[in-house]
Amino acid sequence: MPAPAPSLFDQSALTDRAERLVKAALAAGADAADAVAVRGLSQSIEVRDGQVEESESSEGDDLGLRVLVGKRQAVVSTNDTSPDGFTTLAERAVAMARVAPEDKFAGLADAELLAHDFPDLDLIDNKLPAVADLEAMARKAEEAALVVKGVSKSGGASASAGIGGMVLVTSHGFRGAYLGSRHGVSMMAIAGEGTGMERDYDYSSTLHAEDLEKPDAIGRSAGERAVARLNPRKVTTRKVPVVFDPRIASSLVSHLAGAINGSSIARKTSFLRDKMGAKLFADGVRIIDDPLRKRGLRSHPFDGEGVAGKRLALIDDGVLTTWILDCTTARELGLKTTGHAARGASSTPSPSASNLHMEPGKLSPEELIADIKDGFYVTDLIGSGVNGVTGDYSRGASGFWIENGQRTYAVSEVTIAGHLLDMFKSLTPANDLVFKHATNAPTIRLEGLTVAGQ
Repeated sequence: MPAPAPSLFDQSALTDRAERLVKAALAAGADAADAVAVRGLSQSIEVRDGQVEESESSEGDDLGLRVLVGKRQAVVSTNDTSPDGFTTLAERAVAMARVAPEDKFAGLADAELLAHDFPDLDLIDNKLPAVADLEAMARKAEEAALVVKGVSKSGGASASAGIGGMVLVTSHGFRGAYLGSRHGVSMMAIAGEGTGMERDYDYSSTLHAEDLEKPDAIGRSAGERAVARLNPRKVTTRKVPVVFDPRIASSLVSHLAGAINGSSIARKTSFLRDKMGAKLFADGVRIIDDPLRKRGLRSHPFDGEGVAGKRLALIDDGVLTTWILDCTTARELGLKTTGHAARGASSTPSPSASNLHMEPGKLSPEELIADIKDGFYVTDLIGSGVNGVTGDYSRGASGFWIENGQRTYAVSEVTIAGHLLDMFKSLTPANDLVFKHATNAPTIRLEGLTVAGQ
């Protein structure tokens, strides 16, 4: 793995700090311990109306220590990286653990599950742009949006870049580190005047600068999206096919991931808690979690407990195959971790998905809507009206009405409602999957949702 300049990320120094923390914890009486050391550097700039509105730069280290005394555990964290305080920090953590309630499922990952080979996932772009380069990118995005006919104002353009690294050390011998970069550009455009104004946005976020969409393309897209939303109409309440634009179709994948998260299953707070092995989607639908995808926004060679990552089909041919598990939830459910532990410096590990995507279908987006005489194409969702316990779904939405297989006039101030189980069953994916975000999906068609309007 290529490494940036030591001033940005000194892996050996971070590993040494984590190792010292673990040794201090064992010396203080812990039965087991693990430590994470996180370092990050980021810079960003925001431009509005041709002027720099905000410029930020940050750089820092965080250390986290988890100790186990029997089946009791505690976590402490600090941004003081001087070795002098490690003993005091470890003693405090052990003292906290001794009075913590017992958790019979707590513990480090089993040794046989730990990663030993760390694949090169091409996560790091060594060159960070200068602040002047970020400003130029933001200006280009804004300028491109403002020349779109109908755009009246700028909601602001931004550009950012950063590098971050993580080291994990455990008392049962695991040593691992990885490093990633991030580049981004975004634009918010406002179209129309007075009470008839509409806004929309576009953005691009990648690990490598060369993969970033051009700032002028982002700006132009934001402007065109905003203009397309002008003069929206309202519709009467009815049940119709609903089509989700790829930008918001990924939300359905996220709802699934939340419902099969091991924490929700263990707490019995998921509407899918008894659906393991059930056919939730149509034949051929597959939803994949892949922490090892090269240049993936959430790629990592091992999880927050040192467990090796692997590509996993959460939904295979429409069937729910697994929960998303870390070691603690896996033990509680009598299963084996899926390598999905996420961890910050100040928290215990908890299950979380990595790079998620729904595989594309066979039809183009145009073919997907060709037979819809009356329907709704959704480009934006508002609010968070999804009940993870019951599966009930109700969200504000805007987009375009479909008539005779074509997108027509803009629509706003409506609500779409249904139940996630019914939505999953009726779902048909198009063939236009693009890996642009951490969670990705193609255009998606759903049958028989209620569109509540006038």
